[in-house]
Amino acid sequence: MSVHTPRALLRASVSRAVLMVAASLLALPAMAEEAETDLPDIVVKETPTVAEKYKLPNTTESITAAKLADTINVINTQDAVKYMPSIFIRKRNNGDTQSTMSTRTWGSGSSARSMVYADDVLISALLANDNSNGGPRWGMVSAEEIERVDMAYGPFAAQHAGNAMGGVLQITTRMPDKLEATVKQTESLQSVSLYNTKDTYRTDQTNVTIGNRIGDLRFFLSAETANSASQPLTVVTNNAALAGITGQISALNKSGAAANVVGVGGLLRTEMETMKAKVAYDLTPELRAAYTFGFWQNHGRATVETYLRDAAGNPTYGTASTTSGIATGFAGGNYILEQMHSMHALSLKSDTKGMWDFELVGTHLQYDRDFKSQPLGTAGGAAFTNAGKFTSMEGTNWSTADAKGIWRPTGKGGDHEVSFGTHFDRYVLVNTTYYTPNWRTESFTTGKNSDSRGNTQTTAAWAQDSWKFAPGFKATLGGRYEYWNTFDGFNATTAGTSTIHPSKDATAFSPKGSLAWEFVPQWTATASVGRAIRFPTVAELYQMVTSGGVQTVPNATLAPERVTSYELSLEGQIDDGRLRASLFLEQVKKAMISQASFLNGVSTTYVNNVDEIRNRGVELAAQKNHVLIRDLEFSGSLTYLDAEIVRNPTWTGGTQVEGKRVPNVPDWKATLVATYRPVEQVALSAAGRYQGKISSTLDNTDYVHGVYGAFDPFFVVDIRANYRHNENLEAAIGIDNVNDAGYWQFHPFPQRTFIAEVKLKL
Repeated sequence: MSVHTPRALLRASVSRAVLMVAASLLALPAMAEEAETDLPDIVVKETPTVAEKYKLPNTTESITAAKLADTINVINTQDAVKYMPSIFIRKRNNGDTQSTMSTRTWGSGSSARSMVYADDVLISALLANDNSNGGPRWGMVSAEEIERVDMAYGPFAAQHAGNAMGGVLQITTRMPDKLEATVKQTESLQSVSLYNTKDTYRTDQTNVTIGNRIGDLRFFLSAETANSASQPLTVVTNNAALAGITGQISALNKSGAAANVVGVGGLLRTEMETMKAKVAYDLTPELRAAYTFGFWQNHGRATVETYLRDAAGNPTYGTASTTSGIATGFAGGNYILEQMHSMHALSLKSDTKGMWDFELVGTHLQYDRDFKSQPLGTAGGAAFTNAGKFTSMEGTNWSTADAKGIWRPTGKGGDHEVSFGTHFDRYVLVNTTYYTPNWRTESFTTGKNSDSRGNTQTTAAWAQDSWKFAPGFKATLGGRYEYWNTFDGFNATTAGTSTIHPSKDATAFSPKGSLAWEFVPQWTATASVGRAIRFPTVAELYQMVTSGGVQTVPNATLAPERVTSYELSLEGQIDDGRLRASLFLEQVKKAMISQASFLNGVSTTYVNNVDEIRNRGVELAAQKNHVLIRDLEFSGSLTYLDAEIVRNPTWTGGTQVEGKRVPNVPDWKATLVATYRPVEQVALSAAGRYQGKISSTLDNTDYVHGVYGAFDPFFVVDIRANYRHNENLEAAIGIDNVNDAGYWQFHPFPQRTFIAEVKLKL
């Protein structure tokens, strides 16, 4: 059966849905007039921040949809947070399915050390703690439905699991109060010059939304289709001379060893479709039920480009092989992706504004279809073997359930607000790699290469009291109890070995405390401390992966990380602006850190517990309106982090690691955004992003920059001009990476990119 058959059927279905929604827009004006006569007047008010809504003690930064439209070239949902203090999104290309988020204390390889929610639905893939399977499912949120985004830093709220040690990102989406519809078209062009590869890569994206309120019923539908071409994501290297072959470019790897460039891979073309449906019904004026369905599909095809030429001048991948470094490099960069994921969420929430409120939320995300197919090696000349590998994650899923209550014994806004709740989650990993006689089809009759399976499950209960015990003073005290267990862990390899891992469990209690003092009006000092426990993900325990000649070995004996975090912050208003300074310290025992070595001659990564690390630093954030002239606004942030390995006696690499920097964590981060509105309809923005040096090894022996695998410091400037003609027409043009900075975050990152968008709105 061809791999394209189900994709074609689903793509046709999605395309028909997009056309139906688009066609319905033509008939909406008359409907709008009729609907408006039946609706009451609308009172517009700003949605509260996540900290205000849940009485969180955390330091919080926010951005609204209006600010997004004026300042950020948003192609994918994850673009919305790229100027937030201390945040870096590892977005390698438009439509990147592996866009992990780094926070002020953790790097982008720590996907399970932060949490991302959309309307209280967890879209973080806490299956893994890495840059591949651990990326949040951003595709389950349309950028056009975002109302606001809030980032809460640190693990100081009892309602959040230990994965919140880096912070919690909460995306709030809108539900309409009247008939609305939009059509948005976005185009981008990226010009790339990398070694001998010079090309222009394009993205076309169409988004259609429609929503309405009919009595007590609200609904919002969105459909998006995107076709994207990426710059090279991998580089194929070789450390030896090639007899009778030319085209090799002399280069080093990040540790200074020979790694001559012979070509590039991962030239990825993706076709993505996203559909989202939200329905909410007001059972009473104080009680609302809601259901959300999300569907995301991705068809990807990655190709390679060789720089090598044989004696006759013909392109070649080198000699026929399935084991040489060149062969595995080219084969690993040439693959087919087919993915279909679906999400369901059901909620029941009250809003009495009185003594009691409650929330019930259940979610489920399913990998309905998810595979990667690639050749085993090269077959001579510029050809690949028919024999290949077929890696499937179909059946992988996670489910969550939360029940939350709020008790206000002295009424809303009173001296006490007690919140409490329970939580349940289950993560199921199904990851099998087959040998296939033809990697271009779904035939995999020649046996398994590897099999990785397992489950993790957590049950928790928590409580928290926000107590205004004196004028200007507020204490927030809470705790979280968790029971975690893992079971059905299994690994098998092509060598015939198989392991059934024993079940195990653990319990933990995490106390939290915060004291806030408004010592003068609009100026508050806050001291917070929190314990957090991060349990191993199911992938860290059981997932065995080989990609591009590098194998990842799981560790079923991992112990939970135990984190104690502290923060002292000062925040206040200055005329038309705001200023915040935060000192933070994070001490981690048994930190689960990925390490690299050679095992039986094969490059291998694995996760071990590092006895103790310490992350400490300072974060400054500021915002000011009407700077020097009216309608000129500045906002920015500066973060310094000293991240150190304190103790690691189990290290066997033969080098010193104690006292070295924690891998994958930059020392400096900075952002600066300037927005000027010469007239009411126009917003002109310029923004800069800076990130400092990173070591990606435990012993910090990587020192070469500007090569594949390196993590470079970078400074990138973006610009945007947004024009609102009226309520129905909006257009914008922009450039990301105006200065055409060429930098690497292991992969080569996007160079100068031009963006244009037009949005029609009812």
